[in-house]
Amino acid sequence: MRVATWAVASLVLVSSVLVGCIGNNDVDDVEIVDDKVRNAYSIVAPIDTGINVYHNHFILNETLPNWMLESLGVTMWCNITTEGTWQERYEADRETCWDVITSSDIVYFPGTRIIATTPDDGTEIPILDDPSDGHGTAVTGAVLDANPDAIIFFVEGFSDAAVLAAANQPLVDIITTSFGPIGSIPVPGIEDSTRVAVVENKKIHTGAADNTPSPAVQDPTAGPPWSIGVSGYAEEEDDQKETMSGSYPDIAADWTQMLPNHDDIDGYHETSGTSFATPRTAGILSMVLTMLRENSGDLLSGASEERNGLLVNGTNLSVSNDDVRDALNLSAWYPSASSWDPTSGTLPISPVAPCTQVGWGVVNLSNIQPLFNHLVGIDSMPQRPADVVACMEANQAMREAYWGN
Repeated sequence: MRVATWAVASLVLVSSVLVGCIGNNDVDDVEIVDDKVRNAYSIVAPIDTGINVYHNHFILNETLPNWMLESLGVTMWCNITTEGTWQERYEADRETCWDVITSSDIVYFPGTRIIATTPDDGTEIPILDDPSDGHGTAVTGAVLDANPDAIIFFVEGFSDAAVLAAANQPLVDIITTSFGPIGSIPVPGIEDSTRVAVVENKKIHTGAADNTPSPAVQDPTAGPPWSIGVSGYAEEEDDQKETMSGSYPDIAADWTQMLPNHDDIDGYHETSGTSFATPRTAGILSMVLTMLRENSGDLLSGASEERNGLLVNGTNLSVSNDDVRDALNLSAWYPSASSWDPTSGTLPISPVAPCTQVGWGVVNLSNIQPLFNHLVGIDSMPQRPADVVACMEANQAMREAYWGN
C-alpha cells in the first residue's frame, strides 16, 4: 500500500541516524576493486521506510568500483555480517554500524548493490528497515525484479530533504516514491523536490498514485506533470485495472508481486499496491537505460551538466528524460476487456476512454525491448490513436494548470 505523507512523518521522527560501519580510514579489511573494464549501469533511488541490507535479494558478489563510491559521496563502509539469522546479524553489527550512522553519512554495504543514506534525523534504526515495517525493502525488491543489475541509492525518509538527497546526486538516473496523502487529497507534498530532480536535474521520477480510485491529477506524488504517475493493473491475472488504484495516471503496472521480507534473509511475501507497481516501472526504465548505454558505449549515469543533461550520452546516441517518457507513452497498451474476471475485484478496461482508467496504458517487462528498439532507432513504435492522444493531452494540461509546468 502507498504510505501517507502525514502518517510516515511520525515514523521518520522515531528512527535514529544510520551510518556505515567502517570509516574512510578503516577500509583495510575491505577489498576495494576498481573495474578494469567498465560496464554500462543504471542507478535507481527508492525513497522509503528503510531497506533490509541482509536479504539475499540485494547480494552482489563483487565490490562496487571506488570511482563510483567516491562520485556518490560515500563517507562510510558497513561490512555487514553474513552468517546467522537476521536478528543475530543485526546484533553483531550494532556497535560497528547501526549505532554509529549519522544523518550526514552516505553508507556503502560491500557485498550488496546498496548505497544508502538517511538525511532525516530521529530514525530508530538508520537505513535498516524498521522491524515493524518493511515497505522500503519490498519497494526496492520491485526495482530489482525488473532490472536485476540496477545499483541502488536508497534514501530513508519521506521529506523534501530525502528526495533532494537523491535529486542532487549526479549519478542517480531515476527516483521512485511510493508515499503521499491518502485519497490523493489536494495538499502539498514532495512536488517541489521532484521538480528539482526532473526539471532542473533532468532525472526521471516515478510516483505512486493512491490506493483508491481517486484521480491522480491533483496527487502531489503522481500528479505533477514532470512526474510519471503510476497506478496498478492485474498483470498475469485478468490484466484489468485494479479497482483500488488511482485513476487517470500516466501508466499502470503490476499491482501484486512476490517481494523480499524485511526481517529475515531469504523470505518473500505477496503484496499489492501502487507502491510496488511504481518501483517496478522505475526498474523497467532503468533496464532500458542500461541497454541503451551498453549499445552506445556510455559508461556513466545520471544527466548532469557534464553529460549535457542527457540520460544517455553515448556514441551517436543522445537520450533525454523527455525522450524516455515519450517512448514509454508510445509503448503502453490497453488489455482487452475480454479477459476480465468478474470475481477478481478488478474493473474491466473500458472500450471508451480507457485513458481515464490507466492513462496511456499498461507497462510490463514486455515493453523493454520495444522501448530500446525505438530509442536506439532500430524500430520506431507507431503513434497512438488520436483519441488517446487527445485524452492524455487533456490530462497533461490539467496537471500543468494545477502544478505549473
